[in-house]
Amino acid sequence: MKKKICLLYGGKSAEHNVSLQTAKAVISALDMNKYEIHPIFISTEGQWMKGPELHAPVEDVKELQYTNGEAIVPNALSTSLTVTGKEEEKGFDVIFPLLHGPNGEDGTVQGMLELLNLPYVGNGVLASSAGMDKVIMKNLFAQAGVPQVNYTWFVRNTWEANQTNAYKQVEDSIGYPCFVKPANLGSSVGISKCTNREELHTAFVEAFQFDRKVIIEEGVTAREIELGVLGNDYPECSVAGEILPKKDFYDYKAKYEDGDTALIIPAEIPADVYEEMKEIAIQSFKALDCAGLVRADFFLTEDGKIYMNEVNTMPGFTPFSMFPLLWKHTGVEYPALIEKLVSLGVERHQEKQSIKHTM
Repeated sequence: MKKKICLLYGGKSAEHNVSLQTAKAVISALDMNKYEIHPIFISTEGQWMKGPELHAPVEDVKELQYTNGEAIVPNALSTSLTVTGKEEEKGFDVIFPLLHGPNGEDGTVQGMLELLNLPYVGNGVLASSAGMDKVIMKNLFAQAGVPQVNYTWFVRNTWEANQTNAYKQVEDSIGYPCFVKPANLGSSVGISKCTNREELHTAFVEAFQFDRKVIIEEGVTAREIELGVLGNDYPECSVAGEILPKKDFYDYKAKYEDGDTALIIPAEIPADVYEEMKEIAIQSFKALDCAGLVRADFFLTEDGKIYMNEVNTMPGFTPFSMFPLLWKHTGVEYPALIEKLVSLGVERHQEKQSIKHTM
């Protein structure tokens, strides 16, 4: 019997379009002889729209935007048996959230799925929320002893109350160059590199358009190395890959639009550096209590220093995405990767069922 899988994608986030691309790619990778694929599109206004079962890959993401589809409420996912006329339909075997950014990757949807006691793919509430908020993530990494560059952060009200003081704090504690980022966003949205106060002001204004909190990180001259992490309690790492952007940094356009970036897989790094990165990646994975998957992003300086930049708890699966490419070069093809993630989600859900909820 086919497993019934529900794909959640779109979302009320600046990364809405990235999610659509991820959904398109995952649908193409799923074995339709093994899975019934049921799409649920979440609009930018937060409406949930159920589409018809998919029997073939889609050619364009526009086909996945069921703006005139069947509107549903999120808790409809919990119905184990839904009655249509006199027919009883089997509930979903697993939910696959393909959501990037706030209102999806940040633990909100994961919390709902936990309340509904549904198996789902990927990270849980804590890892998702902590991984989304770069400030919280870095604070937890600091507590765990994970090496990282210097950073500081501000909320909008503090910045608006005294912008000059905020900029002076950045200059005194971080210096130039530095990077300003929305704390709760991914896919390089709203990120700016700053080399002076004028650019710093512009960067703050830009970042605060996307979040109430911004993080400022020390700029280092370093190679950008990434590893994929896969598993639950016993995670494993992929080969390393290197990003060689033609711009100052790996921005949104290079990631998702023009592919104007070289991805070197496997990265040409010494074996001992790779082993150390694996240890740090798994250390970081466990520090956030991750499950299923993360992409671990590192800086590697010329003198061999390794810094954890961040982990992404729902890396993209677009044609330009690093995560599936890393696992492909490790020997795990895309369809097998999807199946492994589904299996890990079901495994974690089954483990939770053994937890007692009464004395």
